[in-house]
Amino acid sequence: MIIFFILLIFCLLLFKLTNIISYNVLKKKILLRQKWDLNICCGKTDGGGVNADIIKHKEVKNFVLLNDITSLPFADDQFGTVLSSHTIEHVDDPKSFFSELNRIGRSVHIVLPPLWDITAAFNIFEHKWLFFTLKKEHKKLPFFIRLPGANWIQKKIGQRIHA
Repeated sequence: MIIFFILLIFCLLLFKLTNIISYNVLKKKILLRQKWDLNICCGKTDGGGVNADIIKHKEVKNFVLLNDITSLPFADDQFGTVLSSHTIEHVDDPKSFFSELNRIGRSVHIVLPPLWDITAAFNIFEHKWLFFTLKKEHKKLPFFIRLPGANWIQKKIGQRIHA
């Protein structure tokens, strides 16, 4: 029984560590790598250009409040570089959102939870989609499926984060 609890604690610590590496180290490294002309990313980070989200979580420079992420209020090819970090896994239609990002930006980068970040990739309380990738950053939309159980859970208790 003690071995079971030791393994359980080890797994929980490992899951927490992978989540810290994914969100606090790799995401921050991508965000700080360059100035992003448009940053669609949870309304809490400054990408250096225009920062946009459907909710204003805190004061961020050049913030644009969005009403509909499938019809963004920007012109075709308005931005050179677009960063969408940890957003696409929350949306109703990832393909439409990705198409809209490519309409307004010449170089689109999607950052999402890789499968090795189990606590984020399989978060049925917040995410709608599971992306089959081991990488953090993408220029093309990886294969994805509806996250098993997410619809049921989110109908019962609501989605904690909306995009």
